[in-house]
Amino acid sequence: MNSFVKAVGVGFISLGLWSSTALAEDSWWKTAAQPYQGATIRGISESTPASKYVEQVLGPKFTEETGIKVEFEATSWDQMYDKAIKDMEANTGIYDFVYIEQDIVYTYLARNFLVDITKSLADNAKIASPDFKPENFTTFLNYFKDPKSGNVMGVPMEAFIKPYLYRKDLFDDPAIQKAYKDATGADLKPATTHDEYAQIAKFFTEYGADKELWGTTVQASSSHPAAFYEFFESIAPTFGVYNWGIDGTTFAATEANGGQMNSAAAKKALNYWVGLLKYAPPESTSSTWDEVAGTFAAGRAAQGLVYGENAAWIATDESKSTVVGKVGVALPPVEAGVMETAESGKGYIGYYDGGAFGIPHSSKNKDASLLFLQYIGQASVQTDWALAGSRIVMNSTYEDPRIVDQDKKMNGYYTLMREDGKLFAGAPPFPFHAQVLQVVAPFIYKAIVGEIKPDDALDQAATAAEAELVKLGYRK
Repeated sequence: MNSFVKAVGVGFISLGLWSSTALAEDSWWKTAAQPYQGATIRGISESTPASKYVEQVLGPKFTEETGIKVEFEATSWDQMYDKAIKDMEANTGIYDFVYIEQDIVYTYLARNFLVDITKSLADNAKIASPDFKPENFTTFLNYFKDPKSGNVMGVPMEAFIKPYLYRKDLFDDPAIQKAYKDATGADLKPATTHDEYAQIAKFFTEYGADKELWGTTVQASSSHPAAFYEFFESIAPTFGVYNWGIDGTTFAATEANGGQMNSAAAKKALNYWVGLLKYAPPESTSSTWDEVAGTFAAGRAAQGLVYGENAAWIATDESKSTVVGKVGVALPPVEAGVMETAESGKGYIGYYDGGAFGIPHSSKNKDASLLFLQYIGQASVQTDWALAGSRIVMNSTYEDPRIVDQDKKMNGYYTLMREDGKLFAGAPPFPFHAQVLQVVAPFIYKAIVGEIKPDDALDQAATAAEAELVKLGYRK
């Protein structure tokens, strides 16, 4: 996380607003935690708004109510994974709970890293909180269930979609609308197709030439996996290319063998995405999800695909954003037929992201950690958390009056997530996630910097992906 996004962690909702329901459960938590008084549990997560809330609010409140100290390390995305995986591989027990992003959970399950939460609570009823009810969660919980047993392996702590944000003040300005109409012959409105999106990007780049304003954000770091993720999880699906273009049965990636990674649709998608760089701010080729959020909040782009975890502060926090009250929210633009495929449940238009906290088998404080995960899984703590981090993991949170009010200030982000979240999907259930990422991402980086053409990048990426899958034993 860069310093801009780390700053989001300050100024959270006052503890004085803490839910009366959580306080009413004081006696149960203290009783259940009695055997673990004085214990310290340590967790690690990415430094996101939702994680900073855990560090600054939920952790201290849990300690106050239970006597169990929480040490929480909120660090960069890559450091988080490096530290957590090395700890679980070596069975050193440094961390008692770890962040599990939706797209890596299948790898963790395949490697038997995680404690079965459902079974553990059934085996020790004394620490099973009456307020921890898995049925209260949205269907996002399903990503963190063991496919074989259906048992819960992680407690969701954030979930969000990656919508299309646009500068409502610019799009609604009569003078700009006229200039756009004169220049293009079309009405200025949020794009529903890629051609419209590119046309808008071009217009605003020209319009903003003397204003430090560009037509779009692009999450195109030429040395960070964020670029891989934006292309394969946010752009490619809008062209009808799903699951990274890898066949889920044969594990083929090349079109010649039945995959889609280098299909005509995938190549059109990559050419489109790389082509947007000429309408994007110069920092785009070094931008991860953090910098994209910062770029949009600084008013440097007229539109962009921005992770929903940043939507609240971009739209409402004047201490960190220059575009408060100026943010519109819409679905991403798509190719013809893609929206209909998504609506039928046979495809999707973008990434439904988020994560959960799980307990490694290597943890030395499993029971104390189980208490903490249940604590953050109470319905009573969700609203303030959502206000701070634009994340919703329980259906009841949508109904809270304060969320309804914030939704209005965000021009309907939560409504979009609730009503159209079904059009988005998590990452494919690949246990070889990290290995394929490592061999494919370099070709995306080369396309970004112009070292190779997008078509060649995908031909080489698909071949490399298949070779890796053969090596791993998935493809014969």
